[in-house]
Amino acid sequence: MTRTLFLFLAALVLLFVYLYFFLFGNFIYAGLLLMGFFILLAIAFRSSRLLKGFSFTMMIFAAVSLAMYYPAYFQKAGGFRLSGLILPLLQIIMFGMGTELSVKEFKNILHNPKGVFIGIFCHYTIMPLLGFLLASIFRFPKEIAAGIILIGCCPSGLASNVMSYLARANLALSITVTAVSTMLAPLLTPLLLQFLGGEFIEIKFWAMVWDITKIVILPISAGLIFHQFVRGRFSFIDKAMPKISMFGIGFIIVIITAAGRDSLLEVGLKLILVTFIQNTAGYILGYWSARLFRLSEKDCRTVSLEVGMQNGGLASGLALTMGKLATVGLAPAVFGPTMNITGSSLASWWHRRPPKEPDYKTTIPLLSKY
Repeated sequence: MTRTLFLFLAALVLLFVYLYFFLFGNFIYAGLLLMGFFILLAIAFRSSRLLKGFSFTMMIFAAVSLAMYYPAYFQKAGGFRLSGLILPLLQIIMFGMGTELSVKEFKNILHNPKGVFIGIFCHYTIMPLLGFLLASIFRFPKEIAAGIILIGCCPSGLASNVMSYLARANLALSITVTAVSTMLAPLLTPLLLQFLGGEFIEIKFWAMVWDITKIVILPISAGLIFHQFVRGRFSFIDKAMPKISMFGIGFIIVIITAAGRDSLLEVGLKLILVTFIQNTAGYILGYWSARLFRLSEKDCRTVSLEVGMQNGGLASGLALTMGKLATVGLAPAVFGPTMNITGSSLASWWHRRPPKEPDYKTTIPLLSKY
């Protein structure tokens, strides 16, 4: 019996035991059984080339299981509210994003302005409108509906760059669209949220502009400076930043889940369905919008991923600054794991189907490390 098969069987046993207690008894340690199931899956997935991309998502599910069953442990530590760590963690994650960028990414706009413009235009029209439409149709409580719109109004994040690489898309275009959409976020995110979500929640426009600036722009700017003058001199920092970012994202999702546990139990399944629709519709509409503008297959894949994958961490941080982490913050917390699963699946499917057309001249070589 191989190690991977043993892990899958052990995970299956834990799942059956958990389901037994879930259906027929009230076992205080049921959350630990569910967490163990996801941890074993995560370890098993790392041994599979096909499933390796889902390993991090399984670890998120493991942590969320604990937060759902034992929320008190993830709300306070002594007298300190753990939600106070969200903004510093987000700033560290954004700094890490900045260290992966350079002035070269922004110069790429001059080489491929059409692809960048279409990517940003689709991103900031399709997802906000989808969020508003879904929030209106499913009639969520107002603050949860505002969270659905908020996640649609945020820029794309680093996850879309990873998925673009796996999907054989245009990585240079992906990084450029992510960078520019992020830099535009202090203006466009509050503006769109005020226009589309103003009926659901009060939006303090200038306060949100400043919040996005201190969460995103200042740390990314510091990261750019680090990339320009320091990167490569301290290899341990370069290696540590991706791990810190992954931990930060997971920890933020857990804190939000614990804070909003009661609301999640009330609207959880419907919210998961809506975020799944919003996410997958973003992929589909992004891809075919790019096709409509006659972009190459690689660029169409890039736009699809840039539209469908959002910066859920930023949305969570904004929900915290509003003082509504347990309601407005729920949609971003659900959207993050959802987009990782769908994005990994779509990227794997595309990876097995190389683009048939030759690269256009607009495709820019970038970052030999990828």
